Amino acid sequence: MGIKHRTAAPTAALALGLFFMPQVSTAIDGIINTAAPLVSAAIGSFSFMSPAMGQPGALTKKQSDALNTYSRAVNDFETILRQRREQINSNERLPNLPGQALYLARVNMMSAYKDLTDAVPSKVGRSNKFGIPPAYFDADNEPLLDEYRKLFDLMEAPPVNAQKSDTPFKDVVDLGIAIARARGLDATDAEAAGRISLGLFFAETNGNQNAGNARSNRYKGSLQTGPSEDQNGRTKWAAIKQSIAAFDPALSLRDDTEEARVGNLDHRLNHWTAVRDGLMNAHADIFPQVPEIVKTLPNPIDQMKLFELIQIIPAPTRSALKSGNLVNHRISGPTIMGYLRNNSIFAFGQADRARTSATLREILDAMWLFNDKFERALSQFDAIKARSKG
Repeated sequence: MGIKHRTAAPTAALALGLFFMPQVSTAIDGIINTAAPLVSAAIGSFSFMSPAMGQPGALTKKQSDALNTYSRAVNDFETILRQRREQINSNERLPNLPGQALYLARVNMMSAYKDLTDAVPSKVGRSNKFGIPPAYFDADNEPLLDEYRKLFDLMEAPPVNAQKSDTPFKDVVDLGIAIARARGLDATDAEAAGRISLGLFFAETNGNQNAGNARSNRYKGSLQTGPSEDQNGRTKWAAIKQSIAAFDPALSLRDDTEEARVGNLDHRLNHWTAVRDGLMNAHADIFPQVPEIVKTLPNPIDQMKLFELIQIIPAPTRSALKSGNLVNHRISGPTIMGYLRNNSIFAFGQADRARTSATLREILDAMWLFNDKFERALSQFDAIKARSKG
């Protein structure tokens, strides 16, 4: 998920999976009482010293400084992870936005490692299970990110009154396809829109329905929308629902059922309505361009990345789509680059953070933290297709 450009917070969510709900300290208590005992508190037994932090040898002062900075960053990340784990295990009241400090510490660790490997290229190590470029992450510290993910899963657990679906992935695909067909796409291109929609769900919530947000009190739900975005999506859905009912009465009936079920509850706490309204708010107007997008970006993961950029930097991305030269369109400006960094794009190390502009192609390539999410979305999409044919 991305923290999105609209937040006032100067940081962003990790593409490994990221968000939370309003008034975290009270809403999470009941969840943690049940979930915390199920999660190991073994972080205290981890050993985080890596080869990159061994004897410096004949390093220059700049190299030695980079090594020391990285060592401190790893220690700081370990400390905040342990602190959150202890707070959760002891049912202690969490601070507001409890994921913020975790996120900052992770960014600092990866940034410091990138600066270290820039200064001492021989410190670039082996590949890691997260698919993070080795210059940005020491694989010996994989347990840190494992614990990071476990903590966010706890802190972003849905509230007790959230309304889940038994078919969350299929719902996303079905809604994406129906909306795309209502916008005039044929069956093939509508299927691509459904696939892209599933990618957005994984990008925003790591594939977890009704997710909270540990780094924002504004965004929540299966597509991480704010109240105004959800309302805008509901209005747009009402305008096309009749046309959808004409070609897919079963989906329209499901929609009626979910509307009755959610009633006066926040629509973002019902998986179906949250996805529906999120897609209508930000993406339905772009779906008519899917045929051209697929031609320009034949890689399905690139297509998902482009639509995720509609979430993060909507105006520049729309301008790129109108430019006639999508991949070479250059995006610049300190505010826009800040929004990208707030979503883990050009966020790590001095060289990346010094960038003042980038082409769309460069931005897509820099979204490597999203790759694992989108690959899982593709796997789920293929499984849905196989079941429908079987």
